[in-house]
Amino acid sequence: MTDELVASAIAHWAPRFIQNGVDYNDFVETTARVRTWDDWLAQWSRTADQAAELAQAAEAGGHRTTAGNAWLRAAVARHFGKFVWVVDQDLHAAATLRSVDELLDAHRLLETRAERIEVPLDGAKVVANLRRPAGAPRPPVVVLVPGLDSTKEEFFYLELAFLERGMATLSIDGAGQGEVGLVLPIRHDYEACVSPMLDALAGRDDLDCARLGIFGVSLGGYYAARVAATESRIRALVALSGPYNFGAIWESLPALTRAAFAAKAQATNDADARERARALDLADICERISVPALYATGRRDGLVPWEQTERAAKETPGATFVLYEDGNHGCSNLTATARPALADWMRDRLDET
Repeated sequence: MTDELVASAIAHWAPRFIQNGVDYNDFVETTARVRTWDDWLAQWSRTADQAAELAQAAEAGGHRTTAGNAWLRAAVARHFGKFVWVVDQDLHAAATLRSVDELLDAHRLLETRAERIEVPLDGAKVVANLRRPAGAPRPPVVVLVPGLDSTKEEFFYLELAFLERGMATLSIDGAGQGEVGLVLPIRHDYEACVSPMLDALAGRDDLDCARLGIFGVSLGGYYAARVAATESRIRALVALSGPYNFGAIWESLPALTRAAFAAKAQATNDADARERARALDLADICERISVPALYATGRRDGLVPWEQTERAAKETPGATFVLYEDGNHGCSNLTATARPALADWMRDRLDET
């Protein structure tokens, strides 16, 4: 019998796995092998290793497209093996770094023209992958902000929604996220991570940095709203399933989410984690947002109650709020409808600037 934590992970996040590139057959076969939460990372790593072996063989045979797609499959499987798995920090870190390398190999072989950008922060660095759409000499740019357990390695297909509409994407790992989170803990003032990245892009003649948008999902919705309120270069905001105050919903969060937050905030205990979560608060922040803003979520969100996202929208001057009646957290069960609509909205707003 599958244990409660495994069942919780599947119940909360199965559509998200598929939405972001996990092959359905991989999902079924891998989760069928998992009996305890301790075994979750090992079984997803097994799936990722199989994909990596295929990638290596395909590249050796000169089949670059096959190899690139296999590396992408490996990267996303390994990412979801460790995304909220904090049982062993060393194994979590190793899987994180392998996922980073595997995605970079996918970009190299698929010739996506992805560019890795690093900027210093607090004695460490913030990292992002920049992708530019084909045939657009000077496209607008959308900063894509992960949440608590997502990373830039999860965003390959999300990026396509913007790239196909002529926008460049900058998928960022900030404090507490992905490879950066191995060193820097979660911080409430996420603008400290984004502003140096925007500085790094300034002056480039292959990007239109006068048309900058920001898109955040889950906890990234909170982060994106903060950036929109504090960073004058942002011209439009989309916040998807973002919390208004993360600490206010602490007790209702899944145990896996609370454990992941505690680890990534480098909290000393549960009480400390709860206090750090309370600092992630949009009170007196949203009223300072002066750019077009769209807040969206699903009524069936089982992690961040939809009322939290609605409250942020109500406090943001002129904001639009969209509630998808059948949507779950991040509306990952509505990929065909929600994702294109949000990308279209962003393109329309950036075209108006």
